[in-house]
Parts: sequence; C-alpha cells; structure tokens
Amino acid sequence: MTTPPGPTWVVGSRGLLGGAVTRALGDRGAHVLTTRVPWSDPEAAVTALDDGLGSVLDAAAGGPWNLAWCAGSGVTSTSGDALDREVATIGAFVDRALARTPDELGQGAVFLASSAGGVYAGAAHPPFDETTVARPLAPYGAAKLRAEAELARLASTGGARVLVGRISNLYGPGQDLDKAQGLISQISRAQLLVQPIGVYVSLDTVRDYLYVDDAAAMVCDGLVALRERTATGDVVTKILASQRSASIAAVLGEFRRVAKRRQLVRLAASPQASQQARDLRFRSVVWPDLDERALVPLPAGILATVTDIRMRIGAGELSALGRRD
Repeated sequence: MTTPPGPTWVVGSRGLLGGAVTRALGDRGAHVLTTRVPWSDPEAAVTALDDGLGSVLDAAAGGPWNLAWCAGSGVTSTSGDALDREVATIGAFVDRALARTPDELGQGAVFLASSAGGVYAGAAHPPFDETTVARPLAPYGAAKLRAEAELARLASTGGARVLVGRISNLYGPGQDLDKAQGLISQISRAQLLVQPIGVYVSLDTVRDYLYVDDAAAMVCDGLVALRERTATGDVVTKILASQRSASIAAVLGEFRRVAKRRQLVRLAASPQASQQARDLRFRSVVWPDLDERALVPLPAGILATVTDIRMRIGAGELSALGRRD
C-alpha cells in the first residue's frame, strides 16, 4: 500500500465512504485532517470548508496536500432545490479556494466522489465505461455532473490535479439508513427487524455493488496515481466499481443464504421508478491497474453489513436507522 504524500483533508469523514477513507489513510500512516461542516447552513458551511482548506495548506507548509471530497447528502429522490443548494455550496467553496495563491493550489491533489449510477442512468448499451456519454435520468445525476464541474475548476483555474471517481452502488457497515438508498443495508435492517422491504423496481434490475473498504482503497491509490501520472491542472474521470453485476433477485438470494430464511418483499410502485435504469453494469478503461485487487465478495460484504446493523440495533440506535416502514 502506498500513501499520498503530504496531509490529506477528508470532507465528509462521518459518512460511509468518508469514514472508510479516513480509516484507510490512517492505516497507511497518512496525516489526516477532518472538518465538521454545518451543511444545513450554506454560509457557515462554506466558512467551515474554507477554514478546513486553510488547515490542510498550513499542514502542508508549501508542499503537497490532498483533498478527498466524500460528502454528499443527496439521493435520487432528493428535491431539485436541495440539490441546487448543495452544488451552490461546493461552488462557493471553490470560489474562495481560487482566491488563494496558485503556488498553494498547484500542490493539491483532489478526489471527488461522484455517482456512476446517477450520471449514466439514461445511457444506452451497458456495461458503461468512461467513454460513455453521461445521461442522467434524475436531477440527482445532473447535480453530480454540476458538482464535478465545480471541483474541476480547482484544476482548470487553480492548477490542482483532480480525480473524479464515479462510484457504483456503495454498501457496507456504517451506512446512514435515514437516506432512501442502500438496498443491502435496507434489506439487512428489514430482515433483522422481521419487516417487509419495499422494492420499487423489477427484481431483474442489475446493479454493481462495491464494498466500502474496497472503494476507500481505490480512493487512496487514486490520489497516489494522480501525483504520479498527471500534471498540474489535469482532470481525470474514473469509474470505481466492482465490475461485477448482481440482480436484486440475486441479492435477495444471498440474504437467504446468510440468514437462512426468506426475506419479506413488498413489491410496490414509486414515482422514482422511472428514474431508475434496469441495467447499470460498469467497467473501467482508465487506469485499469487500480482495479487489479482482491475485492470483498458480495456474500462476505452482506454478512459484514448485517453484523454491523445488528450491533447498532443492540446498542439502541434503532431510532437513527430510518423509519420507512
């Protein structure tokens, strides 16, 4: 394992991916900084982000620094207004960052977590790769593309190197179940509480499930590759995925194997169903050597997720695990 040179600032360190990236960097001996950001107050959020950038630049002392932007509160069903506010916050942060000296920004390597499913939902002819033209079906995917463009200004104007990671369906221990996403976590919760799980798309819907620790390792290695393979001002887009597909029916089958009982499934209609692609398979043709790693198999990832949620229920965190019965 290699470590990105210089301090690394993780934005969104309390989230699923951000927490895993923070742990992975720590395991590699990196100097990691985090920031509590009051996202509900856009002006205060921008100030906190600007202060966080100042802290990582101070820690770098004129040398290399890294930013892993793993924050993002939106999901497919999030309103357009909320998504607009999120993108505007990113844009305002970038505006403040660009007021700093080129010598400081030019030392930066920036990773942005984006959504492969969001931006390619309307594309044709899967599996999709980085040459596929992005075609979102929902405002969520369009907002992800706008966020990518905002962070890319740190490269085009500020001289930093930027890696956009379009991530497939992320899952694993620690997922926030208050969000209307995370099929594997939602099934885990429903199974442990012996409740039905609502499925709003066809059971033959295909997704690419990427275990969070595997994604975090890819992020860390991507930041290293960004230093080694690009020049200042470059922007690279890479799909981060397991490059293996599984239907919802197959996922339910794995749960039956793990729990030794059938999951209660409630098929229902949803207005968001039209914004969901039937087949979201991915492959990556950019820096394919970063994908040459042993990934956590889906059954092992499901077991780890079920175990985590069982512990959280036992610790009395049920009220924080979502209430969508």
